[in-house]
Amino acid sequence: MKEDQTPLIGDFAEDSAPAETAEAMPQEGGETAPKKRVGFSGKLGFVLAAAGSAVGLGNLWRFPYLAAQYGGGMFLLCYIALAVTFGFCLLVLEIAIGRKTGKGVIGAFASLNKKFKWFGFVCLIVPIIIVPYYSVIGGWVLKYLWAFLSGDMAAFSSAASSESFFIAFRSNAWQPIVFFLIFAAATVLVVVFGVQKGIERVSKILMPLLAILAVFLAVYAMCQPGALAGVKKLFVPDFKDFRPQTLLAALGQLFYSMSLAMCIMITYGSYMKKSASIQKSGRQISICDTLFAIFAALIIIPSIYSVTGGGQAATDAMSESGPSLMFIVLPQVFNGMLGGRVIGVIFFVLVLFAALTSSISLVEAIVAVLRENCHLKRWVSCLIVLGIMLVLGCLSSLGFGPLSMIKIGGKGVLDIFDYVSNSILMPIVAIITCIVAGYFSDTNSLMDEIGMRRKGYRMYYKIMIRYIAPVCMAAILISGIFPSIL
Repeated sequence: MKEDQTPLIGDFAEDSAPAETAEAMPQEGGETAPKKRVGFSGKLGFVLAAAGSAVGLGNLWRFPYLAAQYGGGMFLLCYIALAVTFGFCLLVLEIAIGRKTGKGVIGAFASLNKKFKWFGFVCLIVPIIIVPYYSVIGGWVLKYLWAFLSGDMAAFSSAASSESFFIAFRSNAWQPIVFFLIFAAATVLVVVFGVQKGIERVSKILMPLLAILAVFLAVYAMCQPGALAGVKKLFVPDFKDFRPQTLLAALGQLFYSMSLAMCIMITYGSYMKKSASIQKSGRQISICDTLFAIFAALIIIPSIYSVTGGGQAATDAMSESGPSLMFIVLPQVFNGMLGGRVIGVIFFVLVLFAALTSSISLVEAIVAVLRENCHLKRWVSCLIVLGIMLVLGCLSSLGFGPLSMIKIGGKGVLDIFDYVSNSILMPIVAIITCIVAGYFSDTNSLMDEIGMRRKGYRMYYKIMIRYIAPVCMAAILISGIFPSIL
């Protein structure tokens, strides 16, 4: 049986019947009976929600920085090559695990192999650690959006003033917590309404808006004087720039960008209709994520080249990564652009939407496990997750102020959470997922779920999951523990 070759754009047609998966619920006498849970209404809802989880802060502040630091066009070429091979295989694997088992991450691994039920609990630690500090950063985005809306442009008139503004706000005891609470409450509120009425509905609104805003900002940035030098930097590969560090940087960015090893794709896969093609959906998610990363780079790199005039000044500005790039360099860049206040507002709305879609998926991954394993109502599960977010999120926020004395290896509370989850737990989770899927479960059944019929594809998939992907994940883990390698 040949795989359906319908063009990708045709996959976005909605299916009329709601998706449902069986979920075991307790009855008297300790027996269980299947209870149906509502999944995504169709292919469009699943793809937009999954793409929304992948499109996040990593695309906006990490991809442009790495692209500028590791050869521009050469980094992009490596990234795309890895996306269609390594990234795609891991993405469809996690979706297939979720849809085949119809369960959250704990039940999913127990279904693959009862001996690995414990591993589901390890996986769950990842979103539990990430979503609180991610929401703190989401609160920072809200603060900057408010600053641009209110016209507080003097704070970004120079590098020193922009840095002072960020440090003063972040080290304040209560103001960051207020914005964090607003962001966290908005995230949980969406999840309370469920998969179709909450997550899917919001994704169908925010993802098209994200696309429109990203295209508009990219076009505006490229039209600025001197911006084409930044565009050339991003798209014209120089093979002299290729080195092992470039490949490793692209590999790490791809891994984090596609929401792998976070329980998200397994959870969303459990809500996916059986009639939908995992391969086609996986391609669409990968395309959306990669395009957004490219547009983010087209917004940031040409803008910096335009304002700084290029050369060493642009290189120095692009040397800032993560929060420094987002909250110190870019506000100053927007302040120096024509119509910078309006552009700043649009940009931080874009960042806010991207952060929100990602945080929603992280919360849903935890809520799905609580509902399935503790048999709690959705709103009760959401309150529990909100409680976890408040405790760990407040610790992360106060780590820049009253709790700034708490440091391990020179890292504050938020940086500790980020390091443990991203650099250690996620690569370990990905490695063990490949081992379980490749050696301790019915690999052929998973390939059938993905829709891989041809013998050559099945052999390629087995080689990738059993050998290549674990080695790549080990490289990411080693580079995270020993960053000097990168």
